[in-house]
Amino acid sequence: MELVIGTKKWSTWSLRPWLAAKRSGLSFTETLIDLRQADGGTALAIRPHSPSGLVPVLKTDDGAIWDSLAICEYLAEKAPHLWPADPVARAFARAAACEMHSGFSSLRGECPMDLTAQPHVAELSAATHKDIRRIVALWNSLLNRFGGPFLAGEWSIADAFFTPVATRFRTYGVHPSDFGDPGAAGAYAERLLEQPEFLEWERAALV
Repeated sequence: MELVIGTKKWSTWSLRPWLAAKRSGLSFTETLIDLRQADGGTALAIRPHSPSGLVPVLKTDDGAIWDSLAICEYLAEKAPHLWPADPVARAFARAAACEMHSGFSSLRGECPMDLTAQPHVAELSAATHKDIRRIVALWNSLLNRFGGPFLAGEWSIADAFFTPVATRFRTYGVHPSDFGDPGAAGAYAERLLEQPEFLEWERAALV
């Protein structure tokens, strides 16, 4: 398999399936496309790889799989441990991943991932505060229900989907304790950024 991804310091969509691919134990190669090229260079670079014209895309013997969630689901078909074995935990983990995949647009817009940015305290809108409160509540709910250390117990695709959020919290000075967190959500965000797969991605992004 070949995973085509965008610039590592910026591409949250690429980070998620890359983490899942690393955790899957499956063999894959990586092709990096530089994002934000001038004069349409990025689109030209992506076009030979992706039917949607976007990254990430997973090139397989079955064809090109586009969209980060679809890629993760394809990987999970081959590596079922990427989702919890318990059907209830699996359902909640999928719901959390889907909510991240389709929601929190204000946080995405105001706080883009940039792994090379210096941490600072940002002035955030009421809409972004609402997104953060929901994320903190969601994290606490799942951590309490399934006992941690990750959202549905053991690490899963849901945690891959929220790893970019943890980077945003770090970069923009967001402290879950300011949004109703008794402590579990903040510790979870730190835990995501301590995982060896993320640290490998981050080292590459900083080069």
